[in-house]
Amino acid sequence: MVQIAPSMLSADFLHLEKDVEMVNAYADIFHLDVMDGVFVPNLSFGFPVIEAIASKAVKPLDVHLMIVSPEKYVKRFAEAGADMISFHLNATDEPGAVLQQIRQCGAKAGLVINPDIPVESLYPYLDKCDYILLMSVFAGFGGQKFIEDTYDRIKTLKAEILRRGLEIPIEVDGGVSPSNASALAEAGAEILVAGSAVFNADDPAQVIASMKA
Repeated sequence: MVQIAPSMLSADFLHLEKDVEMVNAYADIFHLDVMDGVFVPNLSFGFPVIEAIASKAVKPLDVHLMIVSPEKYVKRFAEAGADMISFHLNATDEPGAVLQQIRQCGAKAGLVINPDIPVESLYPYLDKCDYILLMSVFAGFGGQKFIEDTYDRIKTLKAEILRRGLEIPIEVDGGVSPSNASALAEAGAEILVAGSAVFNADDPAQVIASMKA
């Protein structure tokens, strides 16, 4: 069964505790998008919001860094409560060193690529990764349309992971909803990030249940 990671960027920030409790009750992972306005043309939240969520979370916190020089902040995010930390392959000159740094801080280490970067570019780092995040839209904005060739990208990456005998979950983020969840799982995705599909729904719990099914 796939794990569902609601993207807290789509949560109700006036009533954040209510949405945190919903994720605790019905989902598997908190997905937290950190944007710096440099690597992506948008800003989101930082340490205070993550610390606040961590104080109430009983499910793991998955922090997706859309920032330049992620190595400068890994320790701070781990201390803020991140259980999983991922960063973009092209956000640093030394991806392998940053992956090692994340693990040394006690978190699971993940690499992220946008839809225009070949999955083969991840191959040199697979043995240093605890998970991979494939963007199915371009990082930086919510509500984009799902890019259809994501399915083939998942299958290609999954085949390489299996060929090497590794156990690395593939996470998918962008335009994920009940309409494509089962096809994504069939292609090989194990963690599905969903923002607006969950938090804009009349019954978020039912949406999460339908994606798991």
